[in-house]
Amino acid sequence: MGILSRLLGNAGVVTADKLTEDYGQLLAETEVIEVGFKVIRDTFIFTDKRLVLVNIQGLTGKKAEYLSIPYNKITRFSIETAGHFDLDAELKIWIGSDQTPLAKKFNRKVSIYDVQNVLAKHVLG
Repeated sequence: MGILSRLLGNAGVVTADKLTEDYGQLLAETEVIEVGFKVIRDTFIFTDKRLVLVNIQGLTGKKAEYLSIPYNKITRFSIETAGHFDLDAELKIWIGSDQTPLAKKFNRKVSIYDVQNVLAKHVLG
């Protein structure tokens, strides 16, 4: 069983079909969504070409920012697991030569290890 198949049991995982329905207009002609993770109102979308971060903004949630990061521009990444008193895990991604990482927090509904595995598959593979 592949990593993407194992992930589908995770409560924070969103299926490729649902993501394509919601965000298909963002895709390039031959691009395919593999898996995504929903974290409160934000979504991480892993395609075969890039990582797309969807940041829902405002009280009504009608405004959204879509950040596209090609995998070959990710220079490094790290995870920080949740502790007993710290309920959130954190993912940091360094893009290009930027010294400040993009940091996102994850609640316990999303396995930070699953996110790291998918990211490692694309960045290191």
